[in-house]
Amino acid sequence: MSDQEQWLKARIVGKEAVADDIVMFDLRPLDENMLEPYTPGAHLAVKVPNGETRKYSLCNGPDEAEGYVIAVKKEHGGRGGSVSLIDQTNVGDEILISAPRNDFSLKDGPSSYIFIAGGIGITPIRSMIRHLMATRGKPFKLYYFTRTPAMMAFREEFSGPEFRGKVVIHHDNGDPDKAFDLWPVLEDPKGAHLYCCGPRGLMEAVRDMTGHWSSAAVHFEDFGAAKAKPEDNTPFTVELAKSGEIFEIPVDKSILEVLREAGKTLPSSCESGTCGTCKTRLVSGEPDHRDLALSEQEKARNIMICVSRAKSGALVLDL
Repeated sequence: MSDQEQWLKARIVGKEAVADDIVMFDLRPLDENMLEPYTPGAHLAVKVPNGETRKYSLCNGPDEAEGYVIAVKKEHGGRGGSVSLIDQTNVGDEILISAPRNDFSLKDGPSSYIFIAGGIGITPIRSMIRHLMATRGKPFKLYYFTRTPAMMAFREEFSGPEFRGKVVIHHDNGDPDKAFDLWPVLEDPKGAHLYCCGPRGLMEAVRDMTGHWSSAAVHFEDFGAAKAKPEDNTPFTVELAKSGEIFEIPVDKSILEVLREAGKTLPSSCESGTCGTCKTRLVSGEPDHRDLALSEQEKARNIMICVSRAKSGALVLDL
């Protein structure tokens, strides 16, 4: 969310721990008329106390919305945004939020749905499932993975009788040898649409196992997990083939951010490498692909400029 977009004042009316290091917040706009409807899979941008901006999926169903409910995982090794929100706010406090936006929308067309959630990735999927349950929508199956039961948000809810036969819960205790085998689930698409949100390793594994699916039937949500820490990046240059302009891309900014700051108007949406909106044709150079949107064939000629970087010292883009 850019600084030019509108921030709304909201009050924290509920704050509850729902798993180890995961806290659920109930947010209500101060002006009730500013409560905008949203669709399953939507998210909010939140200005957290330390000044950072973070995106959080709405985890309540749109059919039950009196406010906006998010669940936040305390990321101890991050930049402090989630820690700030959890540790420095209380019920009654005011914070700034954006209007809902959806880059991970639930499509109406498929005959059924498969949901795969890892850890805090359950949040947008919970909204989708609650919508399907409330509207008696099409059938679905949820595969929900966490390291331990204590790390599983909404554990009692998804273990309830209403979800019998609809939910598979698996804990691997951090042992890769105990990971759930998803191939039997994904071997035959059967007209379903797949929605996956969770750690990048899980999403990459799912991407690898769905190469035979229609790309239109596979959906990922990744709020910037593809963005490595600045210390893991190296600087490089980008040349725009049509104008000859050359830009330095520092370790702490994406290609999209640098070009946008230079006044270039470029299409973008999720800015996490999952939606495909900012796909740009690559003229030369060796890219470091960090997205989940491009197929292996597309990677030869394209790059997602919101998250991907360069392995070579320079890239030339068809811009």
